[in-house]
Parts: sequence; C-alpha cells; structure tokens
Amino acid sequence: MFERINHVGIAVDELDAALASYERQFGVELLHREVLEGGTIDAALVRVGEVRLELVASREPDSPLGRFLSKRGPGMHHIAYEVDDIEQAMAKLRARAVKLIDESPRPGIHGTRIAFLHPSSCLGVLTELVEPAS
Repeated sequence: MFERINHVGIAVDELDAALASYERQFGVELLHREVLEGGTIDAALVRVGEVRLELVASREPDSPLGRFLSKRGPGMHHIAYEVDDIEQAMAKLRARAVKLIDESPRPGIHGTRIAFLHPSSCLGVLTELVEPAS
C-alpha cells in the first residue's frame, strides 16, 4: 500500500529563517514553496540528497499547526508515505480500523492529494498519505 516515504514534515516557527538555516547548514535545495490550507500554512519542499523535507510554518496561531507549535515547539511534525491511489489506501486503512483525521483527500503541496492518519493509530506519529500529482 505504501510505496515509499515521500517526505518528512518539520514544523518551524518562521519559514524564511528555517530555509536560510537549512540552506546554510545542510546545503538543501529548494524544490517548491507555496501557501496551503486556505492561507494558514507556509510550506516549502527541500531536498537533502535523495530525501525530501517539508518545512511548515503556521500563519495563524489558532490553526492546527499553530496549536502544535505553541504546545510542542519546532521539530518533527509528520512522516508522509506515498500511495498510488489515495482513496483505495484510505479504504484499506478504514477496514483495518485505522483512525483517519481526514475523511476524504484534500489538496497538498505541489499539486498532490493528501490525507492524515491519527497518531493514536500510528504509534504516536502523525502520518500523512500523499498521492503525487499526475
């Protein structure tokens, strides 16, 4: 069902500062940047070798990401697994009693479709399904 790890999500306080830090310290390559979730999230995909990271910053303190940052601070936010067919993956997970946060796919970064699984079903890790753009 899961094809591979698509990216690791890292919550940051401020995207420009985080990008500058990651570029300076790790030599990351910026792949794509956009505003998500109706204007509540600044997001950037970066590449470190063969690995992609998604840096996410909240634009609103009362959004889910804003609450995450105020409670836990910057750091690991989620792990994202790539799937060929997100609806099929979600149906299989529901049948296996996995708790989903999203009942249907929603738009993700760079034309993807995404859905999140509840950490209580994933050993405490917020888990994202990603169907790449066609």
